[in-house]
Amino acid sequence: MKQPIYLGVSVDHVANVRQSRGSTYPDPVHAALQAELAGADGIIMGLREDRRHIQNHDIERFAASAQTKLNLQIAVSDSMRNVALKIKPRNVCLVPENRDELAADGGLDVAANRSVLSEFVESFQESGIQTALFIEPDEAQVEAAARVGAPVIELNTGRFSAADNSIERSTEFARILSSSDYAFSLGLTVNAGHGLHYDNVQHVAEIESINELNIGHSLIARALYWGLPTAVSKMKRLMVEARHR
Repeated sequence: MKQPIYLGVSVDHVANVRQSRGSTYPDPVHAALQAELAGADGIIMGLREDRRHIQNHDIERFAASAQTKLNLQIAVSDSMRNVALKIKPRNVCLVPENRDELAADGGLDVAANRSVLSEFVESFQESGIQTALFIEPDEAQVEAAARVGAPVIELNTGRFSAADNSIERSTEFARILSSSDYAFSLGLTVNAGHGLHYDNVQHVAEIESINELNIGHSLIARALYWGLPTAVSKMKRLMVEARHR
């Protein structure tokens, strides 16, 4: 029997619209609750140090009313860790944020920063927060993530999504497939995301070692025309159909 595939919906771009006018709307928490009702299995909120979109009160309000789970994306910094430990979301995903020393082509360079990442993962795990590391689809980074004790990785699908020809797309897909299968063999839970949209999501959703796809920009963009519930339900349906082919 094939494993289910889950959808995490990012509402950061809803907050972007709000912040562009310094307004109180549209409310990303309202969007998150709508997405849950439409079939999202979790909600992603990315708290940035400059608070460019999601604000602390967004996270606090959603954490208090979530029916699924909150996946909080934060940088590897003490200030961000303090916020997460206060709110205690079910999941935290550590991502690079303007830190060249921690980044590797868009994902965390876990292999070069094992000490600091081990300490962050341990502190979250001790508080009952499941921790993921956002990494490139590279087996060395996957192995490093396992060594620092992270139970979950999120593979960056950005290069695959941005590929402008079939050869490049096939190459990037092969990297995602091999990295996902390798991580699964190590006992890691594998998520993936970045740049996925309605025309390419099924290709990635077919990879049975992937547990969850995290999607934001394309889904919120399509919601402008369809409405958010329809955009979420159609994305989830595409993913489920692909998994059960």
